[in-house]
Amino acid sequence: MGPMSDPAAANPLVEAYALGPFATNCYLVHVPPSPDCWIVDVSFNPGPMLDRVRDTGLNPIAIILTHAHVDHIAGLNEARAMFPGVPVLIHQAEATHLGDPMLNLSGAYGFPITAQPADELLKGGETLELSGSKWRVHWTPGHSPGGITLSCDAARIALVGDTLFAGSIGRSDFPTSNEKDLIKSIQSVLYALPDDTQVYAGHGPPTTIGHEKATNPYVRA
Repeated sequence: MGPMSDPAAANPLVEAYALGPFATNCYLVHVPPSPDCWIVDVSFNPGPMLDRVRDTGLNPIAIILTHAHVDHIAGLNEARAMFPGVPVLIHQAEATHLGDPMLNLSGAYGFPITAQPADELLKGGETLELSGSKWRVHWTPGHSPGGITLSCDAARIALVGDTLFAGSIGRSDFPTSNEKDLIKSIQSVLYALPDDTQVYAGHGPPTTIGHEKATNPYVRA
């Protein structure tokens, strides 16, 4: 009989909060019984999500941004004020986007938003750990130059930002978007994940990799 594995380590909980005028899915990720959690993306009006963290005694150890478009960062200053000192992580290709309203698209929408730079820059290929669960960082550019996906292989979970949606894909018509890169990210990175991987996207309902490979009208396997 082999060594026992910790069953909780493979069972992260992902709580979704659809926030702001774009109904942007922002996520709390934690592995009970540990109070440590990640905040993944922080949109407009993040109160319900941040209050949940505070009121339930969760302990945010990182704020991870799937990309720096306005609807994923608009509540970042509020989150930093409530939880000072929690490091913010973003891909290095968007290192300057938090402080540039044109790059983060807030200027184009008429309400320029800026935030202090991230504390840690990701390249893709890293493995992050949360309460015993291991997550791979995948660089999935296209919708934006520094888009990332976080996948927990043991739990069959992927947080994909705005790269892939249920029945759709991310927009590639923004100034910093690239349609060719987007298709490549979906086909070569996301569709390489196991079919039963649960996909948590930046907008809309969850889906699975297998379902999108078989039915997504924009990118088939």
